[in-house]
Amino acid sequence: MLGRFKKVDICLLLEGSYPYVQGGVSSWVQDLILSHPDYTFSVVAIVSREENQQSMYKFPKNLLSVTRCSLSNIPVGRKMLTPRKKKTLQRIEQKIISLLTKARARDLEELLPLLKELNGACGSYMLLDSPAAWQVLVNTYDKLMPQSSFLDYFWSFRAMLESFYSILLTDIPQARIYHTCCTGYAGLLGARANMETWRPLLLTEHGIYTNERRVELLTTDWLYNTSYARNYTVNRSMLELRDLWIGAFTNYSRICYESCSKIVTLYRGNQLVQMDDGANPDKMVIIPNGIEYERFCGIRRNRDKDHPPTIAFIGRVVPIKDVKTFIRTCSILKGMLPKFKVYIMGPTEENIGYYEECCEMIEHLALQEDIIFTENVDIMEYLPKIDVIALTSISEAQPLVILEAGAAGIPTVATRVGACPEIIMGKKTESPHLGEGGAIVPLSNPAETARALYRLLTDEDYYDQCSKAIRERVRLYYNKKDQQKTYHDLYASFLDKE
Repeated sequence: MLGRFKKVDICLLLEGSYPYVQGGVSSWVQDLILSHPDYTFSVVAIVSREENQQSMYKFPKNLLSVTRCSLSNIPVGRKMLTPRKKKTLQRIEQKIISLLTKARARDLEELLPLLKELNGACGSYMLLDSPAAWQVLVNTYDKLMPQSSFLDYFWSFRAMLESFYSILLTDIPQARIYHTCCTGYAGLLGARANMETWRPLLLTEHGIYTNERRVELLTTDWLYNTSYARNYTVNRSMLELRDLWIGAFTNYSRICYESCSKIVTLYRGNQLVQMDDGANPDKMVIIPNGIEYERFCGIRRNRDKDHPPTIAFIGRVVPIKDVKTFIRTCSILKGMLPKFKVYIMGPTEENIGYYEECCEMIEHLALQEDIIFTENVDIMEYLPKIDVIALTSISEAQPLVILEAGAAGIPTVATRVGACPEIIMGKKTESPHLGEGGAIVPLSNPAETARALYRLLTDEDYYDQCSKAIRERVRLYYNKKDQQKTYHDLYASFLDKE
């Protein structure tokens, strides 16, 4: 914890990002705090486990406290339960079933007082390890998934409850506004803060949380073992456990949406998904990401004849970024353009197993001389060396890297996800239409991606057209000053009412 709890203007509720993980959302948070020096902030950073993590950012002066909330660190609590507390636990069971099936905000609102009734007894023993907790688990198994493997259900349900209770038992800093940057666990904490303090809750959803969790759960090994693929009973059991997790995250999102005063996202496409998950259209606002255009537009790139064509993949080395498709793209491109250089720029430690698989693929395809992992670097030092940005992500929101590179006149080849099409190709309402700022390609299609990169790297007239278009589009529509003013006005609309 940095500093003691003090009542602040805005408490930011974050998950898996600032200040311990670098990336687009973390940079956005740092800029948000810095751009509002007249407001004080606190941060609750939700992490998967309690570790001695180091901040990747220098804290602004108006950030008064940073606290960690671990999803796997519940106090033990008392080991002796009175008959009254056992009955309270039985009542909690009914609310848990509701929260795992078709939850509404009122289900959480009714659960919170029950946890308070337990007082000091509330902890990991009573909620997870006691005979009463075991009976809750058995009862929910019988009601929700009696046909599945009980052992598989036990570990999944226990992990789910541990994270859920961690959010409901952690301390919440005092604030005049609570602002969560995703739904999921951070959104659940925001809903709880709203219910317990009656203070406004704002949501800025960069990427759709439920979509990203679906992608992760559909590809994860711990919920599905392919060696069992031919066993229909086990296969069905695994899929049902996966559905249980996806349903829980969907319910957390719905609770967050219902509790919010305003729901902010980056572009219209996100709003359609939010409405499908239960968000109220009357609460919705679009505030696009913005960058400091003047900082990037003056970059002068190296276009000498001796300069090899250079491609950059900027992002975390994790499955949702689909780095493997990018590596396959490079292999295909090598048959079309023998001489080029590739930088994969971003942290590799988040998923070491996936990073090692990427390294093995690079070696297998004999690309060791062409592809360089730079880890975390100052993008300003590398942009002068880069000709094209490539993003092969399965899911994105509105990538800052496209905007930053675009301001420097660097086109992007990206998959058809999030706001990438409207940034690169322009909105239908764009007037006058500026033209293509790169190319949009299908998901997981290395051949199409390679062809798009080849055209940009070999057709000078086409490259220049794309360079001018993306630079002008960023200047006109993605200026950080506009974004900062809009957020300042949004905060003031609630704070001025007091």
